[in-house]
Amino acid sequence: MTPDEPLVRWDWVVNHTGEIGFRVGEHLELTAIAVGVGLVIAFALAFAAVRLPALYPPITLFTGILYTIPSLALFAFLVPYTGLSVLTAEIGLVSYTLLILIRNIVSGIRSVPADVLEAARGMGYTPRQILWRIELPLALAVIFAGIRVATITTIGLVTVTALIGEGGLGYFILLGMQQLFSTPLLVGAIGSIAFAIVADAALVLLQRALTPWTRLA
Repeated sequence: MTPDEPLVRWDWVVNHTGEIGFRVGEHLELTAIAVGVGLVIAFALAFAAVRLPALYPPITLFTGILYTIPSLALFAFLVPYTGLSVLTAEIGLVSYTLLILIRNIVSGIRSVPADVLEAARGMGYTPRQILWRIELPLALAVIFAGIRVATITTIGLVTVTALIGEGGLGYFILLGMQQLFSTPLLVGAIGSIAFAIVADAALVLLQRALTPWTRLA
């Protein structure tokens, strides 16, 4: 970048709208898969921990260890086994969602008042019915808080996967750094921030739609 060159070259942006759209879609796909798969695994482990409380410490210990591994180190460890692939990216991304999601799911279910559960049992509800009709609906607000954090975290981590060829908007950040060209760098950075804001707002609206009783106060 020369001193006389503008910070953003809009002609470059216009000429690359197709590629920008493709990278946005890639970023969305990587994020959605990671959070979706993470939710399935987290729900299974969280339900096991709720029913068998002795499992909760080892589960959070293991997922906590995964969460503390630096992303570049994790991807570098995986590449010799799974290559420069979407699978490598998703294994890493899913790993970082688990601790957040499991903690919030367990906390949400455990926060359901004991008298509510006792009343449900008195009405003849089975454990399965209590889980799906009582515990999960009342825990949704806490669970969604975890989903929002996991989603925003994943959106940020997806940019790092550009280093293994799967970076979504991170592709432009890497391109800008390699070429010392501010326009793609800003497109990637600002695009990722905007994506995170829009995703968080969408999740808030979804939470409100699924938990209308929280707005009745």
